[in-house]
Amino acid sequence: MNLKDKLTNDLKEAMKSGDQVKKDTVRALRGAIRNAEIDSRRDLSNEEILAIINKQGKQRRDSIEQYQKANRGDLVEREQQELAIIEVYLPQQLSDDEIRARVETAIAELGVNNMQGIGLVMKHLTGELKGRADGKRISQIVRELLSSK
Repeated sequence: MNLKDKLTNDLKEAMKSGDQVKKDTVRALRGAIRNAEIDSRRDLSNEEILAIINKQGKQRRDSIEQYQKANRGDLVEREQQELAIIEVYLPQQLSDDEIRARVETAIAELGVNNMQGIGLVMKHLTGELKGRADGKRISQIVRELLSSK
């Protein structure tokens, strides 16, 4: 079953069960996918749909961060609920330790030993870890490891 079909089935289930947050979140995901399909004038592949879902998750994480700064607990809670639903459709995210191990391997393979090679390492890792780790988190770990060299 592809992601679009899974989203459609999950929307039906949410409507039947009366789960308003899930219904709204899945509708938002389907809307973002539909808009991208309209813009590209073709059906999207599962990989492209995953990229859209990942982007929606990133938007929720950014919103949570902003709402926390503004002391808006009610909005933080809603965004966290939506993020939890979105993460069901995403591949399993790597832990910090797993990311750190991949970064150390990439640094060793590429022979980078100072901050000037950060671009090379990031280019290598963003392709390898696409969809399984947040770029911001990868960047933090790369900077941390390169600055200690």
